[in-house]
Amino acid sequence: MTAAPRPHVVAVRALCEFTARTGDLDLRFTPAPSALEGMEGHRAVQQRRGAGYEAEVPLSGTYDHLTVRGRADGWNAALGQLEEIKTYRGTLDSVRPHHRALHWAQAQVYGHLLCQARGLAGLKLALVYVHATTHAETVLVQENTAAALQAFFATQCQRYLAWAHSEAAHRQQRNAALALLRFPLPAFRAGQRDLAVAVYRTAHPNAEGASAPAGRCLLAQAPTGIGKTLGTLFPLLKAMAPPAMAPPATVPPAITTPGQGGPAPAAAASGAAADAVASGDTETIKKESAPRAPSGLDKLFFLTAKGTGHGLALHALAQLQGALAPHAPGTPLRVLDLHARDKTCEHPGSACHGDACPLARGFFDRLPAARAAAVQQPAPWDAPAVRSVALQHGICPYYLSQELVRWADVVVADYHYYYDSAAMLYALTQQQGWRVAVLVDEAHNLLERARSMYTAPLSPFELAAARQAATGPVKKALDALHRQWNALGKTVGQAAEDAGTPGAPGASHAGATAPARPIAATPSYQAHTTVPPALLGAVQRAVGAMAEAQADQPLPPGDAVLAFYWSLLHFQALAEQFGTHALFDLQRTATPPRSRSGRARTPATTLCIRNVMPAPHLAARHAAAQATVLFSGTLSPPQFYRDLLGLPPDTVWLDVAAPFAAHQLQVRVAPHISTRWRDREASLAPIADLVAAQYARQPGNYLCFASSFDYLQRVAATLAQRHPQVPQWQQTREMDDASRAAFLARFTEGGQGVGLAVLGGAFAEGVDLPGTRLIGAFIATLGLPQVNAVNDAMQHALDETLGPGQGYACTYLYPGLRKVVQAAGRVIRTEHDQGVVVLMDDRFQRAEVRALLPRWWQVG
Repeated sequence: MTAAPRPHVVAVRALCEFTARTGDLDLRFTPAPSALEGMEGHRAVQQRRGAGYEAEVPLSGTYDHLTVRGRADGWNAALGQLEEIKTYRGTLDSVRPHHRALHWAQAQVYGHLLCQARGLAGLKLALVYVHATTHAETVLVQENTAAALQAFFATQCQRYLAWAHSEAAHRQQRNAALALLRFPLPAFRAGQRDLAVAVYRTAHPNAEGASAPAGRCLLAQAPTGIGKTLGTLFPLLKAMAPPAMAPPATVPPAITTPGQGGPAPAAAASGAAADAVASGDTETIKKESAPRAPSGLDKLFFLTAKGTGHGLALHALAQLQGALAPHAPGTPLRVLDLHARDKTCEHPGSACHGDACPLARGFFDRLPAARAAAVQQPAPWDAPAVRSVALQHGICPYYLSQELVRWADVVVADYHYYYDSAAMLYALTQQQGWRVAVLVDEAHNLLERARSMYTAPLSPFELAAARQAATGPVKKALDALHRQWNALGKTVGQAAEDAGTPGAPGASHAGATAPARPIAATPSYQAHTTVPPALLGAVQRAVGAMAEAQADQPLPPGDAVLAFYWSLLHFQALAEQFGTHALFDLQRTATPPRSRSGRARTPATTLCIRNVMPAPHLAARHAAAQATVLFSGTLSPPQFYRDLLGLPPDTVWLDVAAPFAAHQLQVRVAPHISTRWRDREASLAPIADLVAAQYARQPGNYLCFASSFDYLQRVAATLAQRHPQVPQWQQTREMDDASRAAFLARFTEGGQGVGLAVLGGAFAEGVDLPGTRLIGAFIATLGLPQVNAVNDAMQHALDETLGPGQGYACTYLYPGLRKVVQAAGRVIRTEHDQGVVVLMDDRFQRAEVRALLPRWWQVG
């Protein structure tokens, strides 16, 4: 007996956005009204209408098993006219044709619903375009019969249901296959089972009789060699299938509770249950499990910081796809690999609209056929596969890949696609109500990436270029901003002279409203805990003037005024969310030469809202996901990451025991060496001698890490001078992909030599050199970030927020030792590797430093 189709409910706008978009892709910038301006525009129009006018009319109708509902903006019974109100800026011509087509489609759907609800034979449809600032109206009217509106409505519903049926069939096939999925390798590796169980329980927390709450997080520290990528992907794919597809299968967590630390207990029950998840052993599951949460997951986002993470994820997903093959034809798991626009754009010199790019022309007309063809392609939908389909249909590959997010089961993408302020994956999750799981690969990188996402520098050179290009009201507003900027810039050096020490009162300057007490002040830098109101007012006025000007005449990409406008918008948005998690700072660039008359010019100053703790920005992203798993080999101490990344208090901490034995890795400290700045020159000869002595004792391939390119080059020169018999090769600045590959190619099985690299750089993490390709590492630094005014200001801010002493640890110690452990982790990659790590600095003897090294190391 065939099951009845599942009912669907869709909003009018969502229906039309899916079925009725036509015309060109047009991304020319047009300032949009704010949500408040939109509401005020609606209210202004509705208040002008006479008695009997109905505003915000709730409507609903059905077609087959699809229910469509929404609220029409207004119904004028006296005129027989249904109104759809849209607010705009600038001229009406700025409303692009594909937007107007969408507006008419919404009006027609509302028209049908009203005719059906009130038994009307026909009506007038009116698009009422109201200006955001003047509230002047432009009304476009169409006469429509009920029959014509019904036919239009039926066409849109048929298109939507065709997609819905196809998606339901795919979802059914996918979930059935995932319910039977077995682990694709003969057995779990040591530690991999504990990780998989903890990940599964994050998505299915085993709440008796209740749905799994959203926003659960797991912070998992797991060493290299246990298969973290496969060990996290597999359990979340199992969690995608709802319980109706398989027996209850929640497993007990082999994890510690928040704040406990230490390794996961290797409980026999958790191991048996994890095997049961992998094998479908129903009896074991029934004996050891409580009921599973009633709903599965819609999508899985695998987020990476680097291209190596992309490759590892796709490789693991290919293994899992192979394990699914016996249970479903084709590729039941749709995997989409997202790439940046600059890597996928076919016409990089063209703007994204139909007049400039042939692949934007008619994009929405050809999108349905391209989308249908892409869905039939075997996974993964990587850049070459998407490009092939897109070019066959004459549309943009980059924007086709974005459209395919709605059809994908697993999306592999960079961090910013979910965590940035304008993140597409996060916005779609919110808009569509998806139940998603988020996997954050090499999660120690998220802190610095998130800080950069929520930091907004304003360059004086961008301002100068914009002022030179601007005219009229925009030029006037930018000149006023420039005056505020200069007044603040003059306080930088003066504050240091007056203050003498960080935190002392700064100077007051005519026209400047910088806070009286900078928390840090040097001759070239100043940091504050508030944004000066006068500066913010000047920014807001400049943004308003630029928006109004562009509404009348949009600026092309690359225009100096448009580029600065984007910078100001970002700055303004962060200023509106400003708090203890950020600093406002001013930093002087080089002092400019004197003018021709001999008068000293004001030094150029960069203004910046600098993020210190991204926690307030990331917390909503964690809450929006059903489950978030952040994993890495270096996430200690966990409270540091909980605090700064905005993880909820009940975030679970898992420290997976390493599968390696202490005898595999000799860890030695060279206490006679100091790599402090003042001791750099004296350290060169001892470092070179130690490297040469180890190489002579055990020839093979080694990596030697230094804290900077300058230090690396000096170490390399000293090694070459004192021990020319030791082969060496160096990392250089701005190496391209080919150069990086050539550097790594020197590490051959049985090879001999020393590769010199920068700690924290491309070769300090994400590099896999097993066996004799790498037998040792020298780390000639503690990895501490550079001591400078910016870092000191961040240390001060963190002391204020987290407590005295935490600022130094969070700014310097934890980030430094994390880089050391990551670099040392290149040496032992499998249970069969043997190697040596030499820590070259006397500070490695300190207890607070030793506490941050891996527990399985035995430091000699």
